[in-house]
Amino acid sequence: MTELATERLISVDSHVHFTDEWVKARLRKEMQVIWDEANRKAEEYAAKVLRGGQPQLQLEDFVDPEAAMDPGHFEPHAKLKAMDRDGVYAEVIFPELAGAKIANPSLMGSDWKEVFQGYNNAMGDFASVDPVRLMTAYQLPLFDIPFAVKEVERLAKEKKARCVQITPFPSDLGLPDVYDKSYEPLWAAIQAHDLTILNHLDLKRELWDLFRRDPTPQKGIFTGLAWAPLAESICMWILTGTLEKFPKLKVLLVEPGLGWLPWFFEFLLDPRMHQHYEFPGVKLPPSEYFKRQMGATFMYEPKGLKDCYEYFGPDCLFWSTDFPHPATCWPNSRKQVVSQFAEAGIPEADRRKITSENGLRLFGLK
Repeated sequence: MTELATERLISVDSHVHFTDEWVKARLRKEMQVIWDEANRKAEEYAAKVLRGGQPQLQLEDFVDPEAAMDPGHFEPHAKLKAMDRDGVYAEVIFPELAGAKIANPSLMGSDWKEVFQGYNNAMGDFASVDPVRLMTAYQLPLFDIPFAVKEVERLAKEKKARCVQITPFPSDLGLPDVYDKSYEPLWAAIQAHDLTILNHLDLKRELWDLFRRDPTPQKGIFTGLAWAPLAESICMWILTGTLEKFPKLKVLLVEPGLGWLPWFFEFLLDPRMHQHYEFPGVKLPPSEYFKRQMGATFMYEPKGLKDCYEYFGPDCLFWSTDFPHPATCWPNSRKQVVSQFAEAGIPEADRRKITSENGLRLFGLK
């Protein structure tokens, strides 16, 4: 008999396609028209500017065909059934398209705030079917901090939010980086409500130049380097003293890839503290901030998992299915958890931490 994991698996990265119909059902009729027009403008910009007239990649380049066709990709009750089939207790749900990329002033003018809240409400309605097992990565804008602070307070009170998603690259939007004083009321509010900031793997603007230059059929060079800009995000959180200033703030890197992280801290960041560089406000080695306030998710990466476990320990590592994207282990997660951790040589007690207990603790599920 194949050995299966017995712990309550917590996947800290799963995706749902919130359809236009699902979102528009939470908007006034006038706002539905604005939503459609903003989507049209966004695609026009992507086609002309980002892709440079080149066609979009095919759906199968971004999703596992079987998983993407499962109703759990779209509908909440079906989502729970898909999780049951996979043996997963709870998941953090990300939208396939982050709401802040559509609901913003450049695409919607003064109507963006109402649509933004409507998008978060659409996410909340999905999760309300089982608010314990379905945890929503609610969206936050960085281009209006007073609004974002109010949204944190609303989501914490009305939706019982446990995590929020922000862009890992504010500069792509012409905004200051995360250390800027203008963000401090937002970091304070997130910290006060004990929410976790999620920095999901995203496509930094400079990567789109690589998309246009990549000659391979599925843009394999472009898609293979999406992790690299997250090194910048780590530095901005840690080396600017932001995490020292907000010692209870929690920032999780979602889908960064694991293998490069021990090298990055051991040979680049930590040694800089003993060289001629100055980092005002930074009192600990960068790796200590990462272990104390940050962390990373992963799918199937036995070698990277082993290296991170040996360097950071188990407490800042979080397992995920990445449903329904190509790397997903759905619907065989319980079997794969056992095989991956055995290959990585991680004892069962620490396997339980990484696949279950860390998530239960971080999101207040126990």
